[in-house]
Amino acid sequence: MFSNALKSFTSNITSNYTLSPSPTGHSGPWKIYDAKKKKNPNQAASVFIFERKSLDSGGSSGGLSLRGSTSKDGLRAAQDEVVDRLKGEASLLARLRHPSILELVEPVEETRGGGLMFATEPVMMSLGALLAEKDEEERSSGGRYVVDDGNGGRKRREVEIDELEIQKGLLQVAKGLEFLHESAALIHGNLTPESVMLNVKSDWKLTSFSFTVTSVNPPLPAPYDPRLPPFVQLSLDYASPDLILDQNLTPSADLFSLGLLIVALYNHPHRSPLETHHATSTYRRLLASASTTPNSGNNYLSSRPLPRPLVETLLSRLLTRRPAGRVTAREFQQSPYFDNILVSTLRFLESLPAKTPSEKSAFMRGLPKVLPQFPRGVLEKKILPGLVEELRDGSMLALVLPNIFLIVENASARLFSEKVLPKLKEVFVNHVPSTTEHKTAAAKIAERERETGREGGLTVLLSNLNIIKDKTTAKEFKEDILPIHHAALESPTNALQDLALRSIPTILPKLDFPTLKNDLFPAVASVFTKTSSLGIKIRGLEAFKVLCSSAAAATSDAPELDKYTIQEKLIPLLRGIKTKEPAVSMAALDVFKVIGETCDREVVAMEILPCLWSMSFGPLLGVEQFRAFMEVVGQVSSRIEAEQIRKLQELTTEGEIGAGAGDILSFGGMPGMSSGITGGGAGSGDDSFENLVFGRGGGNKTPPVNNGGFDAPWNSPNASGGGAVTAQKSEPKFSWSTPSSTTNLHSSSSSSSSFSGGVLQPQQQTRTMTPEAKMSFQPLTPTSTSHSTASNSTNTSAFSNFNLGSGFGSTASLRPQPSHSQSARNTSSSDGIDWSAAAARPSFPSTTSNTNTQARSLWNTPPLKPAQSPLGGGFKPPIQQNQQQNHPTILYGQTRQQPAPATSTGAFSGFMIPPPPGAGTSNAGGGTPGGGFTLTLPASMNKSTEKKGLDAYESLL
Repeated sequence: MFSNALKSFTSNITSNYTLSPSPTGHSGPWKIYDAKKKKNPNQAASVFIFERKSLDSGGSSGGLSLRGSTSKDGLRAAQDEVVDRLKGEASLLARLRHPSILELVEPVEETRGGGLMFATEPVMMSLGALLAEKDEEERSSGGRYVVDDGNGGRKRREVEIDELEIQKGLLQVAKGLEFLHESAALIHGNLTPESVMLNVKSDWKLTSFSFTVTSVNPPLPAPYDPRLPPFVQLSLDYASPDLILDQNLTPSADLFSLGLLIVALYNHPHRSPLETHHATSTYRRLLASASTTPNSGNNYLSSRPLPRPLVETLLSRLLTRRPAGRVTAREFQQSPYFDNILVSTLRFLESLPAKTPSEKSAFMRGLPKVLPQFPRGVLEKKILPGLVEELRDGSMLALVLPNIFLIVENASARLFSEKVLPKLKEVFVNHVPSTTEHKTAAAKIAERERETGREGGLTVLLSNLNIIKDKTTAKEFKEDILPIHHAALESPTNALQDLALRSIPTILPKLDFPTLKNDLFPAVASVFTKTSSLGIKIRGLEAFKVLCSSAAAATSDAPELDKYTIQEKLIPLLRGIKTKEPAVSMAALDVFKVIGETCDREVVAMEILPCLWSMSFGPLLGVEQFRAFMEVVGQVSSRIEAEQIRKLQELTTEGEIGAGAGDILSFGGMPGMSSGITGGGAGSGDDSFENLVFGRGGGNKTPPVNNGGFDAPWNSPNASGGGAVTAQKSEPKFSWSTPSSTTNLHSSSSSSSSFSGGVLQPQQQTRTMTPEAKMSFQPLTPTSTSHSTASNSTNTSAFSNFNLGSGFGSTASLRPQPSHSQSARNTSSSDGIDWSAAAARPSFPSTTSNTNTQARSLWNTPPLKPAQSPLGGGFKPPIQQNQQQNHPTILYGQTRQQPAPATSTGAFSGFMIPPPPGAGTSNAGGGTPGGGFTLTLPASMNKSTEKKGLDAYESLL
């Protein structure tokens, strides 16, 4: 293997290139290896390697061993001569630069084993090797240009020799000879099929310059040496008679050799009509007879027919005995044989870089009409590479790309990926227009033309996405084509954006879901958001519809947007539509119709349906358009209804029903109202009412109804019940309350609340008490508490443990207050309650349970109805807190004008009412430690003529 041979030496070629493990072809003594540059793998080359050991007698077969050598010195000398000739052949390539001459990229090097190596442009094989393969294929398979495809089938060869290929190749060879004869003043001297190399573009290139000499006094080639291998000697089969017979070497000798090469192309087998077997005598014998000399009479000794134009115009002027009668290389190219549209097209394409822009434009416009006539090999190897190279001219993109896609439509996917795709990415994706450097007016015009051509090229590319999709893999499409599509979406030209949006159904099958969600959808959303064109808005909505439904994309293998992306990103875009244009609204309706089948019912109900209703009221919509909206609304609503009913049926167990309005609106009894007042239950009637008001306990075994007022006994079982008392227009004031600015704080806000609590705890703060109509107290239970004063020995009674009932009006703000100071008391009241008589009576036990025991207390009084103030505004607090005044005091059912209470001492339990002040009180500082509790009414309720004590209650009955 060649890899083992490379270990013995190091060269510039092996250091910079990676060679294939085995040779891909042969050309004489040279083995041809495919190579790629290490620093740039895209740069390919061919490496020619000659091994000196192939010249040894024990070398490889194939006629490469020396023969006739009698000594080692003679053998070595012959080998050195072969190496020198090969080295000279390769060295001459470095001096010759022409499109029809093989291009040298790395000069010839000597290997450690004495061999040679050089690198050239990528080549496939020599013309001689191609003709030899054709002969072998025709003998084995019986068909021309057919090979095994590796899968048991048959296919046409990658390199074919058809009429057009021959015409193209002959023109290229003639151009090379013209260069040698006229520009380089050289004679090739040994033009054979082995000296013509075919590169990867199927171009014919001249090589094998071992016998190339100057055209001025050229030396004659050395005679045939049987010691040397044939590939380093002159080929008599293609030599001109003037050189062999006349010993005269001129440039016309190359034209005679070219004539014999043309006959070999059509002959079968593909050989020269002169077979000399390297013998000069045989050559002379063949040319001595007309029958063995190629001429028009014997079809130039070809076993197959030759093209008529070729016979009539060229061969007769090439295969002539006298050099003066032969055509030159330039005249050869002007022969009518090449006057056809295909050859002329190829010739124009070769000189395309030198043409003017107008000529290029005319050529590209007419090329699509001619391309179908070209053979596939010529299209793929000759025309396509030339067109791809022309993509460098940005102004020609719109004209070049249609021809490229016309060729690759029937080409292999590999050809498109290797030859076209990299150039497209370079032109459209990596294109960055320069804006920083200063440009002349002409440069600016040229830049605008290139930008215009680039947009035109994008238009052509988007129009041929179907071809690109079929010729690329999913990875290639994502990495190379999708960025070009995004470039079209970002273009400021609306027509280009429109084409990019309309092409989305074509590209979707090539994308996966992450690419759709993270790359394509954001690009479309950006265009939809930023554009001010209604047409692009509509195209964007159509694109959204395609992205959300594979059915809309007319393909089943296209990915779709997921529910999250639709609900979180797409719906906000649709709800943000401001225009009322009917076309936009109807396009949005189509999108809503699609996503309405995907989104959650909550999203549909809360976000989609309101948006549909809002759009349906657009002022520009027609009747049919409105009906279309209503149809979608009905469909979406029906879906929500069905899903919600199904959900409720799944969640609701048998027998369970939701709470109705009656259950929610049932508030129970009214606060502060008892059944004895509001209802007429069993045992209620006129007799009960009469017994109640007259104080008779007989006739009704049912305990008297306690309405919460003073008409119920304080020790009755129902004293703590909440009775309803009608609120009066004028609310009473309490004399024990300290006047304050917050007197009416709770007069309005708590008028309907009830108070039913235990024993009130006295507080030291001073606050105005404003009773309200619907508040109630627990029953009051007086206790005996001794009070003493400093100036009076009269014993007064105090009452503790007052349980407030529900019949004393509304007393939400009622609080016990400390006694007034002695300086503020009025001790000279002329009318008051006989506290000594009241204290002599036994105290009443408090009621703790509901029993039917008749209350012993004679304190049962009717509910207090305070009189209105003169202004009808309720109670009026005292103007000054500490001024002396008489207070009307409610006690035991009677109302008397009473002076301000005197200071009292002694602790009390629960709640107590202090006794009236004595003549001389000892506690001048303000009452008992716990304070006092007095009720103050307006002066209008003061009745000085009423009776005192228990007489007042008896007179009431």
